[in-house]
Amino acid sequence: MSLKTIGFATLIGTAYVFKFLWAPLVDRLPLPILTQRLGQRRGWALLVQVLLACAIFAVGRTDPATGLALTVAAAVCVAFLSATQDIIIDAMRIEILKPEQQGIGAAATQWGYRGGMLASGAGALYAASFGGWAAAYTIMALLMGVGIVSVLMMQEPNRPQDKTPPQSVGAWIDTAVVGPFRDMMLRDGWWLILIVVVLYKFGDALAGVMTSPFYVQTGFSKIEIANISKVFGVIATLAGVAAGGALILRVGLYPGLLVAGVLQMLSNLMYVLLAVAGYNLTILTATIGIENFTGGMGSAAFVAYLSLLCNARFTATQYALLSALAAVPQRILSAWGGVLAEALGWAPFFVVSTAAALPGLLLLVYLMRRFPLTDKSA
Repeated sequence: MSLKTIGFATLIGTAYVFKFLWAPLVDRLPLPILTQRLGQRRGWALLVQVLLACAIFAVGRTDPATGLALTVAAAVCVAFLSATQDIIIDAMRIEILKPEQQGIGAAATQWGYRGGMLASGAGALYAASFGGWAAAYTIMALLMGVGIVSVLMMQEPNRPQDKTPPQSVGAWIDTAVVGPFRDMMLRDGWWLILIVVVLYKFGDALAGVMTSPFYVQTGFSKIEIANISKVFGVIATLAGVAAGGALILRVGLYPGLLVAGVLQMLSNLMYVLLAVAGYNLTILTATIGIENFTGGMGSAAFVAYLSLLCNARFTATQYALLSALAAVPQRILSAWGGVLAEALGWAPFFVVSTAAALPGLLLLVYLMRRFPLTDKSA
């Protein structure tokens, strides 16, 4: 495949950005038989997971060299179903846990995500090297059984029920589609909340998008980058995620979110030190360790924040919307990172990326004082 084709293939994952568009259906639309027997959340989860296993298996039965369209179609199905599964699982996590448990729940989510990435990344490559891609995708499809068994063993979350169910299509649309957005907009300072959601990880995303070319231009080899970034960095991230969850549990959501955000911002200054020092494996290790640890703390705190912003009546739709907004820095705003790095040079660029985190943190401080967070899950 050409690099151009491979590059455009990243658009397959667009479903993750727009998942809030069909989240109301997942949130409210009952499934025949499944909803009656398993409940709204478990019924949808089981259906989507079975279909996702089939779609993953189908990808392994295509050959992009001779039938690219079929490979892309199967991959689009995987992305759509995976994004839909995210809607369901995020809603279940928020609904099952108490408000004071959301920080630990966010940490557990991040640990599970990293484990899944390890299995479907390095694990799939190992499987493909021994048995080919068809075998690798078959194994990945079978691993969906972990989620299926979990859904069958768990209980349906308790959710607030509408006192008067909608009696017409228009009433259903008003409740399921308009209701979640109206509920969000009725909150004090709602537009500031949405801006904080967009800007909280902006500095981290702006720096992160340019770290790989920065390492290469500084003189580090691919092996050195892989050993430190992909191994030690992952360990540091997991430690940071655990620390972030414990921090929220100990000091509360807003203080924990602020502390994690400040540490996350300051960690970008390690890149400035590395840019000035040049090729130095010790400083590279410290930079990656500190940045990944504080980034993990910020991620755990941020997921807990998004979770507590959701009203239990509209959990799936509101979390899908908030997580889509949170992806804006990584998907859109950070695209200007290359332009800034070329114009400013590496050290000034990372100073700017540090400063880029300030607006979100200052707004967060204002929200803490002006609009204290209330429990929307009650």
